[in-house]
Amino acid sequence: MMQVRAMQHARVNGVELEYEVTGSGEPVLLISPVVADGFLPLVSERALAARYQLITYHKRGWAGSTHAPGPVSIADHAADAAALLGHLGVPRAHIAGHSSGGPVAMQLALVRPEIVHTLALLEPSLLSVPGAAGFLQKAGPAFDAYAAGRHETALALFISLVSGLEWNACRAMLERRVPGAVAAAITDADTFFGIELPGLGAWTFGAAEAGAISQPVLSVLGTETEPLWVEIAVLRRSWLPQVEDCAVEGAGHLLQLQRPETVAQGLAAFLDRHPMDGN
Repeated sequence: MMQVRAMQHARVNGVELEYEVTGSGEPVLLISPVVADGFLPLVSERALAARYQLITYHKRGWAGSTHAPGPVSIADHAADAAALLGHLGVPRAHIAGHSSGGPVAMQLALVRPEIVHTLALLEPSLLSVPGAAGFLQKAGPAFDAYAAGRHETALALFISLVSGLEWNACRAMLERRVPGAVAAAITDADTFFGIELPGLGAWTFGAAEAGAISQPVLSVLGTETEPLWVEIAVLRRSWLPQVEDCAVEGAGHLLQLQRPETVAQGLAAFLDRHPMDGN
């Protein structure tokens, strides 16, 4: 059964974004990937929920947010995120991004550093690194299934690949953590395969861009994740000397869906080390 939530709506940059704000305290903006509500498991984790104001939203093209035709770039998503914070009257926030949401968080830190207090990166997906070509080749069957109009098969193949989990087990875990997540992802397949991935592929980030990021950075990596994200984490550590590491035991790329309590505790500890009041 699909999870029904009464979300609020913000009109920004000519599009409408669905969003939800829970809790109180220093604001934390959570930017999700292909599972549009992928951060929901963290919202109910006491380590975060008891002390922080958690802002989740659907990027343009996802769920009930405006489905704008492509291309939608990472820069567009970052501008939307900044505008959403402005709409909420939040001048500065902690920013966390997972997978394809990671580059949006990184771009936001590059172009609007004054509103980004800290940056938490949960296995951000960078398709400009050397290992990305091999990963995309492995994803070929998923792309072929999407091109043939078999959206459910395409999502199953792709999410199984990124998670390292057999699909039935992966699907059961997703439905347990976020009821309706799989049906929603299938509905948004055109956004993911037709708009999100091309935008992600066109975005580049390297040592030069990293040099412009001065905020504290948390790198969250699952101990059972795929080689692509291990490679990205190694590069990120070389690019960003201020990076702090958080290993999530027994998790792959789906991190906060597989181990929400561990991820929430790691993120909360990082935020506690870097409060906005500087104390």
